[in-house]
Amino acid sequence: MKVLNLQCQHQHLFEGWFASEDDYQSQRSRDLVECPVCGDNSILKMLSAPRLNLLTSRLHATPIQATEDAREMPVAATPETADVPASLESQAAWLHMVQHVIANTEDVGQGFAEEARKMHYGETEERNIRGQVSREETRSLLEEGIHVMPLPMPAALKGSVH
Repeated sequence: MKVLNLQCQHQHLFEGWFASEDDYQSQRSRDLVECPVCGDNSILKMLSAPRLNLLTSRLHATPIQATEDAREMPVAATPETADVPASLESQAAWLHMVQHVIANTEDVGQGFAEEARKMHYGETEERNIRGQVSREETRSLLEEGIHVMPLPMPAALKGSVH
């Protein structure tokens, strides 16, 4: 099993598990590897340290003892590392928000614009809905005074998560 640190062009970091490097390359060439946050499939493989589970490395490994001086030294965050927690926190918050939307809305699919208009004009009872519309249809709904908000949703979040 090969575990890779990946990043999309929008700087979202995530982990991917593949049977081999060939498996990763094959899936990537077929656009099957996508960011779980934004659905982007322009993916970069980030540097990561390999983890080797070798019996000999465990038999001969000696624990590293930290000195008193090393335990007392403050660790300074560089600009690169300082941004990582905030980025990961914002990704987690976004994913939580999308999951909340999915759990509390009805998916009306391609019929979103029609259903939103029916609710707006009182032809049907108002409820929380989500679905797909084009950019032009979104503009048209907004011009009619129908409040809608585009929410990019990766395919992985549309189905059930196991």
